[in-house]
Amino acid sequence: MKSYTSKEIRNVVLLGHSGSGKTTITESCLFKSGATKRFGKVDDGNTVSDYDPEEIKRHVSINSSILPVEWKDVKINFIDTPGYFDFVGEEMLSTYVADAAVIVVSGKAGVEVGTEKAWDCVEKFGTPRMFFMNFMDDENADYERVLSELRDHFGKSVAPVQIPFYENEKIRGFIDVITREAKYLDSTKTKLEPGPIPEFMTVEVEHLRKMIVEVAAESIDELLDKYFADEELTIEEIYRGLEVGLLNKTIAPLFTGAASQGLGIMLFMNSVKNFIAPSVVCRPEFECTDLTTGEEIIRKNDETDHFAAYVFKTISDPYIGRLNIFRVLSGELTKDKVIYNPEKDTQEKVAHIYVIRGKEQIEVDKLCAGDIGALAKLQNTGTQDTLCSSVNPVQLSKIELPEAVYSRAIVPKAKGDDDKIAAALVKIREEDPTIRVEVNKETKQTLIYGVGDQQLDIVVNKLKNKYKIDVDLIDVIIPYRETIKAKVKVQGKYKKQSGGHGQFGDVWMEFEPSGDMSKQYIFEEKIFGGSVPKQYFPAVEKGLQECVANGVLAGYPVVGLKATLVDGSYHPVDSSEMAFKMATSVAFKDGVSKAKPTILEPIAHVEVIVPERFMGDIMGDINKRRGRILSMDSVDGGKKSIVAEIPMAEIAKYSIDLRSMTQGRGSYTYNFERYEEAPADVQQKVIAARAK
Repeated sequence: MKSYTSKEIRNVVLLGHSGSGKTTITESCLFKSGATKRFGKVDDGNTVSDYDPEEIKRHVSINSSILPVEWKDVKINFIDTPGYFDFVGEEMLSTYVADAAVIVVSGKAGVEVGTEKAWDCVEKFGTPRMFFMNFMDDENADYERVLSELRDHFGKSVAPVQIPFYENEKIRGFIDVITREAKYLDSTKTKLEPGPIPEFMTVEVEHLRKMIVEVAAESIDELLDKYFADEELTIEEIYRGLEVGLLNKTIAPLFTGAASQGLGIMLFMNSVKNFIAPSVVCRPEFECTDLTTGEEIIRKNDETDHFAAYVFKTISDPYIGRLNIFRVLSGELTKDKVIYNPEKDTQEKVAHIYVIRGKEQIEVDKLCAGDIGALAKLQNTGTQDTLCSSVNPVQLSKIELPEAVYSRAIVPKAKGDDDKIAAALVKIREEDPTIRVEVNKETKQTLIYGVGDQQLDIVVNKLKNKYKIDVDLIDVIIPYRETIKAKVKVQGKYKKQSGGHGQFGDVWMEFEPSGDMSKQYIFEEKIFGGSVPKQYFPAVEKGLQECVANGVLAGYPVVGLKATLVDGSYHPVDSSEMAFKMATSVAFKDGVSKAKPTILEPIAHVEVIVPERFMGDIMGDINKRRGRILSMDSVDGGKKSIVAEIPMAEIAKYSIDLRSMTQGRGSYTYNFERYEEAPADVQQKVIAARAK
């Protein structure tokens, strides 16, 4: 593959609901352009994009794939993204580096949740966008209905530039509205042949063409003057106006086709070449931090500027090692160049530069600004790191990825695999930065956090298939606490005689609530007359410190306790630190049992974002979870924010339930707020479960 200049490169991300046909579109583009000799199919597990064993098994994309296509003297870097919601991190990072997005929508299902989320993503990053309506060869496809849905959801900027036409309710062909060219399906229904526009479509075609010409003219003043003067715009001028309109997000061209048959794909690639501005135009400059001065500066998306690149994906494989995929934002990268990673403060010498096509690595001599490539065996580079020149070091800002809120505890099936699991999870996290891992010091569980259950299921399968480690996912232990609600005074005496010196310790202690739940205990002594010598005070506190680790009800740590040593006695020969520790333990168990012990449960501060129509269901569900709603506010995009406090035990699988209640449209974040007393029935369940 030859090297392309910035003006010859288009970076296009494909977004949309799972199953809308994104992977098939890229497969068709590769086949039509001659990059592949075989048209792969998702169901057969032989597509260029979905090469991971998990993708082949599940027949869905779970990773983003880079698929460069050489088409009419330009290079189109297609980025195929997963449509399933658990892999939104892949979608966001891919959109961030793209010049434009193609939102794929099913001609059968119409606008789905994934379509809405794709639109939200391109709005977040201000990415120019197009639509591709797929499956138009299916008898259940309904072009008019889906077009109406698109306009209802996303406004009048959705402009059809290619429309299907039918005979006897079956698709007959497609019409290019701009060139007024009709293509008819041949007898095999796999190829398109030119022909006249059907008479019954003439009025609609002219109506749509007038609308597109008007939008194109509005994008450029000279074209607008020509339009108002009733002069005909040339096809090249319409393309130029649409390019500007697309760049300004005032128009979202809509294409149609049947990717599995390769129908409409050549026009689609021509339009990507003609409508989408080159990388250097879409992103002429970008902000970064000059690490020499600490100031914010502007770098040009140009081959002549200093080199800088952004790593947006990492592939980590136990056999081939690490592969970092990046977009060159300025300058150019050549072999034997020394590059600098300011995030890790390391320098690396570039031996080989690759262009990635699925799992294939194609070596090239250089990459120019705007292009996408890969480097192998960089020791310390990860996703969202900056690569640059050490002479002119800069730092690019990172995007905020969705918070991982669904957690499970990971347990090895074989003893001794803990260290292997930890090492493997580090590599898996390199590939998917939305995954989070932590070890809970209290429960001793290794917790893995993800966006959803499918994501964690894939982690389990990767551990088994890639790293030969079998694990189970189990429920997370909720970290309850115990405290007391009354004040008591008790004696604790420890006396033991076993020949020679004995053991004797005697304490009188008061236990009461301290009022400070942030501390396990407060220890004081009010000894008068030396009934307990000062030398044993530390032993009493140490005994107390050991006791509060396990409460009397269910063995959970005790908090909010005040213990006061008020009296006691000792033996000049038999008393010892050990004896007073044991006496304190006796007093603790007796005193806390009498001081109205109770169980505290952790409460989470939760913010749920949902479309307004789901408000009633969500509020009712929060009440069922023993939650308290604190506030409700409007947020961007016509959605509502519900802020509530919910017991942590009630939101363990809230990610799955919320997705089910809102068809995937809801999201939430949470953080620990405080502890408060659990209801009596909950306490009984906790005590019974702990007893088992």
